[in-house]
Amino acid sequence: MRKTLSLVALGVSATLISGCGSSVTPTAPPDDAAKAVTITNCGRQVTVNGVPKAAVGLSPSQTELLVRLGLVGSLVGQAQTATAPLPQDVAGMAANVPVLSESGPPSREKLLNVRPDFVYSPTTYEFTAEQGFASLDQLQQAGVAAYVAAGGCRERRMSGTVEDLFIDLENLGRIFAVPDKARVMIEQGRADLAAVDKAVAGRAKPTVAQVFLEGTTVTAIGAGIEYDIIRRAGGSNVFSPQDPQFAKFFAAQITPEALAAKNPDAIVFAVNGPAHKQATVDYLTRTFPEMTAVRTQRLIAIDAADTYPGTLGNISVVREIAQGLYPDAFRS
Repeated sequence: MRKTLSLVALGVSATLISGCGSSVTPTAPPDDAAKAVTITNCGRQVTVNGVPKAAVGLSPSQTELLVRLGLVGSLVGQAQTATAPLPQDVAGMAANVPVLSESGPPSREKLLNVRPDFVYSPTTYEFTAEQGFASLDQLQQAGVAAYVAAGGCRERRMSGTVEDLFIDLENLGRIFAVPDKARVMIEQGRADLAAVDKAVAGRAKPTVAQVFLEGTTVTAIGAGIEYDIIRRAGGSNVFSPQDPQFAKFFAAQITPEALAAKNPDAIVFAVNGPAHKQATVDYLTRTFPEMTAVRTQRLIAIDAADTYPGTLGNISVVREIAQGLYPDAFRS
C-alpha cells in the first residue's frame, strides 16, 4: 500500500490502467521550439512558450503521467516521493530524476534551484507561499509555467470527476507536443470506465458510505472526485453534496452514531498502508457489529493515493470498488 498525505492536505489543495505499462517509451523533446500554447487552468491563463525541457512533477501521480507520456528526458525533478511509490515499470525510468522532497512539497528554494520551466501539481496546496512553497505568482515571475490537475483546482475540489484526468492528459499532450500519446491514454481510460459501466448496468445499486479513519475519528466523504468514484463504481453514496455538512468542503467529521444510522450495504475506506487498513477494519468491526456492511463483510479498502486529483488511480480504483460491490459481475 502507498503512504499518502493527510486528509487536510488532500482537501486544501487494483491495477494500473491496462496497456499503460507497455506504452512507456521515452520521447525526445523536439529540437525546434513549438509555438506558444495557452490553456485555461484553475481560472487562469497559462502560456507555455515552446515545449518544456525542464519539468518537475510535484507528486508521484504527476511524475508518473509525465513518464508515461514519454517525457522522462524532460524531467529535472520529482517531489513528495514518500507519499506514493511509482509503479515498477515507471520507477526504473525515473530513478535518475532528482528528488526535491519526500513527505511534502519542496521549498521554494529547492524547486527554483533546478531551474524548471514547467511545474505540474495535483492541487493548489503545493503552491502555498505561507508554507514556504513557491506560489503561482512567484513561479510566473521566474518564468515558470505552473499547471494544476483539473480536479485539484479550488473551484473543482467539490465537484471534480474521474474524467477530469482526461482534461489533464489532453492539455499535457498539447503542452509537450505529444497529442498522440495523450490520446492513446485517454482512449484506454475511457475504455476501462466503459467496461465497468457495462458490468454494473441494470443492477440494483448498493448503498455505500465512504469514510477515512484516524484513530477513532470518523470522516465521511460526500463530494468531489471521491464522490464521483463511488458513482462510477455503481454505488449509491449515503452522503452527498446536497447534505449541509458538505456544502463547503468535500469531507466532514461525523459521529459513529451518524454512520450507524445510515446502515450502508458497503463501506469504502481509504488507507495509507497495511497497518492503517487493519486498524480501520478492527474499529468498524468492533464499533458497528450490527451494521449491514460489517455483517456481510463488504468492507472495501482502497489506496488513499488513488483518490488524489489527477492520477491514473482515479480510474483503476473505480474498477476496484466495483469489483467489491458486484463480485459476480467481474467473474470470468
